[in-house]
Amino acid sequence: MFQHILVPTDGSPLSDQALDRAIGLARNLGARLTILNAIAEAPFPVTNFGEDGHYDPEKSRRFAREAATHGQRILDAALARAREAGIDADAVLESSEAPHRVIIHTAESRGCDLICMASHGRRGINALLLGSETNKVLAHCTIPVLVCR
Repeated sequence: MFQHILVPTDGSPLSDQALDRAIGLARNLGARLTILNAIAEAPFPVTNFGEDGHYDPEKSRRFAREAATHGQRILDAALARAREAGIDADAVLESSEAPHRVIIHTAESRGCDLICMASHGRRGINALLLGSETNKVLAHCTIPVLVCR
């Protein structure tokens, strides 16, 4: 059956539910987990302009640092939950303007044989954009996908 499950998460309640289901499935199957957070890239160059219209080259770098910090917190919490349940798990933090590509690439490159993800998520500084991203993963991925609602 499944031996390595990829779980994309954005920290939203719905993706937390998908994580819980993936943890339960991994426990029942003796599988390991890879937990992924795909942080949003700052839209360039728009984010480099302040509200006053002046160019601020540091603005996109601050965005990236804050997004990475937030994403790492989400991953740390998810890893703690998996390990608390006795599941062998690792984490991946990636930056991308196309999260579905990161999800598929991570699953393929890490040898995952199942992707377990929420049916939709929320947009935000670090959102995984799971709504339309789930549909894109389903359309472009050859690895089985378990969609949690």
